[in-house]
Amino acid sequence: MKSVTRLALAAGVVFTAMAGQAIAAGDPAAGEKVFNKCKACHQVGETAKNAVAPELNGINGRKAASVEGYTYSDALKGAGITWDEAAFKEFVKNPKAKVAGTKMVFPGLPSEADQDNVWAYLSQFGADGKKK
Repeated sequence: MKSVTRLALAAGVVFTAMAGQAIAAGDPAAGEKVFNKCKACHQVGETAKNAVAPELNGINGRKAASVEGYTYSDALKGAGITWDEAAFKEFVKNPKAKVAGTKMVFPGLPSEADQDNVWAYLSQFGADGKKK
């Protein structure tokens, strides 16, 4: 009986951990819809170019202020950020609070679900703009 109880408990822990990861991972389709707020300045995908703001292909693991051909603020150049999920979410929640002096005028995405979903959407794109 003890082994059945332990097995059930272990399965519950694993299931809960997996469910938490799935929720934290975000929804790329929902993120694409939220990204419409970002499209006025940022592009992503195979034809993405720098515009008002830098293109966002291959953002995961990329150092901030490192896209060739885009002129960044001194504040972002000196921020020392390497983009990962946590850094992205902290920045996009309120860009000016995270990096005072950034050129980014977007007020931010206060919703954690929106942050998760946009990260999931952007993370699909490799540096070449192709979906992984």
